[in-house]
Amino acid sequence: MKLLEQTIAKIEPQSQEFRKQAEEHILDLTMPHWALGRVLDLAVDLVGMTRSMSPPVKQKNIVLMAGDHGIIEEGVSEQPQDITMQMVYNFIGRGAGINVLADNAGASVTVVDMGINNSVQDLVDAGKIIDKKIAYGTKNFAKGPAMTREQAIASIEAGIEVAYKLSPCTDIFGTGEMGIGNTSPSSAIIAVLTGIDEVSDVVDRGAGLPIAKLPHKAAAIKKGIEINQPDPNDGIDVLAKVGGFEIGGIAGLILGAAALKKPVMVDGFISTAGALIANALCPEAKEYMIAAHGSMEKGHRPMLEILGKKPLLDLNLRLGEGTGAALAMNIVDAAVAIMNNMATFSKAGVSETGIK
Repeated sequence: MKLLEQTIAKIEPQSQEFRKQAEEHILDLTMPHWALGRVLDLAVDLVGMTRSMSPPVKQKNIVLMAGDHGIIEEGVSEQPQDITMQMVYNFIGRGAGINVLADNAGASVTVVDMGINNSVQDLVDAGKIIDKKIAYGTKNFAKGPAMTREQAIASIEAGIEVAYKLSPCTDIFGTGEMGIGNTSPSSAIIAVLTGIDEVSDVVDRGAGLPIAKLPHKAAAIKKGIEINQPDPNDGIDVLAKVGGFEIGGIAGLILGAAALKKPVMVDGFISTAGALIANALCPEAKEYMIAAHGSMEKGHRPMLEILGKKPLLDLNLRLGEGTGAALAMNIVDAAVAIMNNMATFSKAGVSETGIK
């Protein structure tokens, strides 16, 4: 708990002074007023986060947290749990969607074992994966808490440790995840934090669950919430009772990035569940979050509303892994390029008349 408390104490809002400087610089660029819209909004955010008029974003790292979930005992997923481990080996073999899109964005991919229900010691020993395993998967939250409060704190602090470990070689973080069944705890988290009456309003197909089975999935999640009674005013309690180890890891990564004053590109539904836990623990942390995209999971929009975020992309994505974060990093590069390379009216000798 000490690391968590120390990290939260370091988190400050974006610099308003640097934001103002960025806005003034943009207004002097050779284009009509705010003609690049949200690309310019992003540029101002990056300057405010990093306290630099030339925000460092060259070193990109998608941190992919992996963990398994006891809730799959309830038949909430069509995929067997071993897929989590198999996909981790696919990530290491550079054969997954995130590997392709990260390469395209010039980003690294770092895989973290937060709670895979299998041993991946060979990958740990080879230095190909970071070992932060809390346990071999969470418990079935339809029957009791997903984890202890101590495990929830440990998962968050593990994510913080990863952020600090990677900081020397990372300018901007991206969140990614892998865990069969992890849309169920994510749905539970948003249901608890919004206090909605119908859990089914935030439950979707995840990794291809047939539509006919959605009522069963929603019922299992609702049962878990009713049994555990998580406190919506206590992010750790929510995580412990209905969350996942990789979700806690993502929350910690975001808090660590915020403490380091580094931007973090938040991927889709599961990553945003982690962002909600981070926000519940430290609302200032959301000032370092960039919403990469709007997921096809219908519970994602209410999540973004809580955070006050508008996604950069809306491409009907639902893969996870950090793929949306990797795609959106290309827009980050564009925003910084505009700040660094576009001519100003004064230097270009272009008249502002009729343009601004």
